[in-house]
Amino acid sequence: MTALRQRKGSRGKENSQENQRQDHPEVVSHISPSGLWTWWTVAWGGIGGVMGVSLGLLSSIYVATLHENDLWFSNIKEVEREISFRTECGLYYSYYKQMVEAPSIQHGLQDLINDNATESRRTINLLQRMNIYQEVFLSILYRLLPIQEYLQPVYFYIYTVFALQAVYVIALYITSWVLSDSWLAGALTATWYIINRVDTTRVEFTISLRENWSLPFFALQVAAITCYLRPPLKPLQQKVVLWLVFLSSLCFCLTWQFNQFILLVQALIVFGLDSLDLVPPEQVRSLYLVQAASLLTVWALQFCNPMILGSLVLSFIAAALFVRHFQRDLKAGGLLPRLAKLLLHSLLVLSLTFTVNYLAKSVLQLRSDEHIFKFIKAKFGLGSTRDFDANLYLCEEAFGLLPLDTFERLAGTLMVYPYLCTLSVLLLMLLLVGLRNLSSSGAGLQKEEQMLVIRPDVAYNLLHTVCFGLLAISTMRMKYLWTGHMCAFAAYGICGKELWALYLKVIHCPSQTKLKLIRYTIPIVILAFLYYKFWPKLMEEVSELREFYDPDTVELMTWISSKTSKKAVFAGSMQLLAGIKLCTGRALTNHPHYEDRALRERTRQVYQVYARQPPEEVHRILRAAGADFVVLEDSICYERRHSRGCRLRDLLDVANGHIMDGPGENDPDLVPAPHPRFCEEIKRDVPEFTSLFTRVFSNKTFHVYKLKKGKKRGKAGGRAGEPDA
Repeated sequence: MTALRQRKGSRGKENSQENQRQDHPEVVSHISPSGLWTWWTVAWGGIGGVMGVSLGLLSSIYVATLHENDLWFSNIKEVEREISFRTECGLYYSYYKQMVEAPSIQHGLQDLINDNATESRRTINLLQRMNIYQEVFLSILYRLLPIQEYLQPVYFYIYTVFALQAVYVIALYITSWVLSDSWLAGALTATWYIINRVDTTRVEFTISLRENWSLPFFALQVAAITCYLRPPLKPLQQKVVLWLVFLSSLCFCLTWQFNQFILLVQALIVFGLDSLDLVPPEQVRSLYLVQAASLLTVWALQFCNPMILGSLVLSFIAAALFVRHFQRDLKAGGLLPRLAKLLLHSLLVLSLTFTVNYLAKSVLQLRSDEHIFKFIKAKFGLGSTRDFDANLYLCEEAFGLLPLDTFERLAGTLMVYPYLCTLSVLLLMLLLVGLRNLSSSGAGLQKEEQMLVIRPDVAYNLLHTVCFGLLAISTMRMKYLWTGHMCAFAAYGICGKELWALYLKVIHCPSQTKLKLIRYTIPIVILAFLYYKFWPKLMEEVSELREFYDPDTVELMTWISSKTSKKAVFAGSMQLLAGIKLCTGRALTNHPHYEDRALRERTRQVYQVYARQPPEEVHRILRAAGADFVVLEDSICYERRHSRGCRLRDLLDVANGHIMDGPGENDPDLVPAPHPRFCEEIKRDVPEFTSLFTRVFSNKTFHVYKLKKGKKRGKAGGRAGEPDA
């Protein structure tokens, strides 16, 4: 009897494996009857690997060439090279430069941990506050490698960032290859990514931005998750892939301060897959724990950064695991009972998430990210706001809706059409499979399962592209999280087996020969068309030569370096001060890294130089911040780039309760300002201004004023020594 049971169990296992092979023919498509890889499979896979690496290197060389040609980077002065690191890019690069020029690695690290030049009169730990471990690692690597005689520090930095673009493209290549089981999909993905450069990356002119460091690791993480969810994997293979997920997640989180919001979206995607029974609970739990482990590791590396412990994603993961542990019968019953349980489960998880997050922020006294939630609230019409920080984001084009011409450009490369077709078909399949799973009570109908199946890795990438697509449409700056993956998803739609098999089945002509012919012919035809149409344009683009030209800024930086004390403290706009920090090494009152509440308040105070304030009040504010010089910019004082209501001076006027300049409506409670605009009036050199400020430098763009000490000096706000000009 026991032997009979064993034979039945063995036969059942064989039947189960055979059914799995039928459901997922791609798993065994490259394996010979003997179980060994054929020489043709190895050769074909080798060609695909070489193609992926080649396209990755091509994309890296492409953006590096564009950067060189646009600025003539190799022939301009060092100060011009540093000025080309605009806005916050200059701030991040300044720490790499500081580490390279430090007397020793230990001395450089000590200066970063106890920094009193980035925010005057305050000593801050830059490794805790900012995501600059990449600059630290790169500077140490540059000092240790014997390349100083052959490669300047700036080239080592920018070449590393451009090399990461190759990693990015290769990761997208792998994702589409794994999804479709064809490296032609990877080739199509990489080609689309390069051709649609305007919408997939901006690395060639914003080199140091955190996203340019982190997105390659995020793409690697998505590729690793896709491999992890692809059935079937042996236990050892799952462990190896999970470690890859952890390492890529760690690098992603360590290099970008907005990692917690991206991982929150990803955690919600995994929650959705779990709710629809598309991923086994063990894999869901493993992905949650890997996310949490990567965040906690970053928390430790960033000297216990409280923003990570107070993040929504950690609260959500804790809530999801806790509630799921006590709801063991969640997947029992028919369709309506399970839908009711699922709704209750979701409400419990969300309620517990916000409760845990509120308690964590209360205990940690964390308010650093409140400006983001104010921005989100105002952006989606949940109430107008006069908050200066929120409006500063709302008025930037990058945080507006995705322009429609983006889709026109993507359609011109033939990417939008297969993407939308694949998206619509898979969403319908996901809905049907999800309803079937919820109504089957765990006992699936074999015939139905064979007719309609969606793999876990495909379902994950489907929800990934939907969620990040919605995020990109609502906020233009987030499109770079979407468009790269969009290339991979569209390529899967063209080269994937399941979709073409379904199409052929719908038109009643299923055939393996036709399936292979379509899967290999269509991507080759599209690649040929893209080569014919866009290769000449790419060649023309890389041959176009320009030159960096910003004489006013060069003159300003040269004057500061030669005519002011090294201990002088400068006040001004966030963007300009980042350049001053990089080019001159002078201390700042404020800077573009906007993730600290005290810094945001100081920035708003310093910006009163562009508001309607009396000179005594502006002088008091600047002295309290420790400033010795203030730099005024005509491009801000007389701004025309934004429309009325979004100019910096308008934001300040509204926040101060004053009516705005020029014709147009004002809120009824706003009142006329009792004083003229400071940045305009100071140029008249009237006694009430000259008694407090002395003009020491001026050109067509910038005006620098030295603050006189006056009768009383503002109180120090930190532990750092008080700089003197």
